[in-house]
Order: sequence, then structure tokens, then C-alpha cells
Amino acid sequence: MIPAAFDYERADNAEHALSLLAEHGDEAKLLAGGHSLIPLMKYRLAVPSVLIDIGRIGDLSYVNDGGDALHIGALTRHRDVETNELVRSEAPLLARATSSVGDPQVRHRGTIGGSLAHGDPASDLPSVLLAMRGSVIVTGPSGSRELAADEFFTGFLETAVGPDEMVTEIRIPKAPGAGWSFQKFNRRAQDWAIVGCSVLVDGDTCGVGLVNMDIRPVRASAVEAAVASGADAASAAESAAEGSDPTSDLNASAEYRQHLARVLTKRALEEAGKSSA
Repeated sequence: MIPAAFDYERADNAEHALSLLAEHGDEAKLLAGGHSLIPLMKYRLAVPSVLIDIGRIGDLSYVNDGGDALHIGALTRHRDVETNELVRSEAPLLARATSSVGDPQVRHRGTIGGSLAHGDPASDLPSVLLAMRGSVIVTGPSGSRELAADEFFTGFLETAVGPDEMVTEIRIPKAPGAGWSFQKFNRRAQDWAIVGCSVLVDGDTCGVGLVNMDIRPVRASAVEAAVASGADAASAAESAAEGSDPTSDLNASAEYRQHLARVLTKRALEEAGKSSA
């Protein structure tokens, strides 16, 4: 498929990008790595009249130590997140999940901000943001605001980012001594997960984010509550699908996805327990 015709603008910095968004309104889309937007345009599920290329804004590519949290620029590429020593030591769950995103070509071009802003429930990184209780900095004409992970994802391919705003930073709380695990079931290594989960266990606190178990990225709150009350991995994982609404498609039925959620969450909780021991 060939995308519909569009105009192209290249932003020199975040302020320029925001001014272009204000100028072109709802008809504009931001282009970073392009691995989420371009396929939608090829199938004409997205038909922007203007593409604003933000891929060369170097000021939004970084990993900084923000004290209690890592501050990661929205245009930091997956490969740079995956291999960053600060990420690997302070948030190893994020490094592990990022290493499973797509294939090497995707990881060298795709960006963490683009992946989160796309809001795909089958994407790996939203589950990490939920499990680690991270947040997203969104910048617009009125300045910047911080959105917790639970506020950020609002629907299928929808987030709380306004039409005149852009994601500029991701904040991930440090968890160097926590137990963690990322589990993903797919047919081929580069495929979207049929189901996946991110788990972080830090003392009495547990975070569980699910992949492809609803129309938006979701937290397995029932599992978190079970772990907090002292349940073992097998018992807690039985509630992994509680409150979710997975779809049926060519890859799996909703019932099979619910089964996978329980199996993968049990594995993740067991691995997280071992890694924190």
C-alpha cells in the first residue's frame, strides 16, 4: 500500500515542532522513528496532511540520573536505552524489555517516546511503564505536565497527549535491587506479543503490566493486590486476567490470551522472586 499524499516539515527543536503542530492542527502528525506511524499510513488508517519530522532533535535524546528516577528523552532510540549502563543498573526491567522490541533495525531507529505515544496495547514498553509506575512528560503551548502511567493510556492507540502537545521525556523510578521479569509469548522473535507481561517486585510493592490483554495497555491490579497480601506466585497469577478484556483474532482467542496471562504472570513472579533473593 502507498500512503496518501502529505506535506513534510522538519522541526529543528521542540519549540519549532510545537509551533508547527499549532499551525497545522489535527491534520499534522509527528514523525520520529516512524515504525508505528508509517505502517498505519500505508494502510491508510492514518491520513495526515502534514508530517512533522522530529527525528533530528538531538536535545531529546538522553538518559540522565534524576535522583530517584531516570529521565529519558523521548527521542532516545531503543538500542540506546537497551545498552545504557545507567538503565541496565538502575532499571534492568526496562533494558530487558527494550531488547525484545521488534528486530535490530527497529531498535536502531525506533524511539521510546514514539512507542509510548503510539499507545499500542500489543507494544512491550507500555507494560514496563505501568509495572514500574513511571510517568511521561508532555509539553505543549502552556508548558509541560507530568502524567502517571495509569493516566497516560486512554484507549486503543489513544493517549492523554493533546493534538498540540508532544511527549518530551519519560521518567522511570530507580529499582536497582528489585526483583523483575519480562515475559513474552509470540510466534517469531520480531512479532508483536500474543501476550506478555512486565513484573517488578520491590519489597511489599508489586507492579504488573500486561501486553495485548485489552484495548489499551493495562495493569494487573488484582495480581498486585494478591502479592501485597502475601499470596504466592501461583495463587496471585490466577487473577492475572481479572478485569481485562482481550480480543480474539487470527493469533489467539480471548480465552487463550487469558490462559497465557496467567501462565506468563506466574513465570514472571517466580523469576522476580528469584532475582530479588
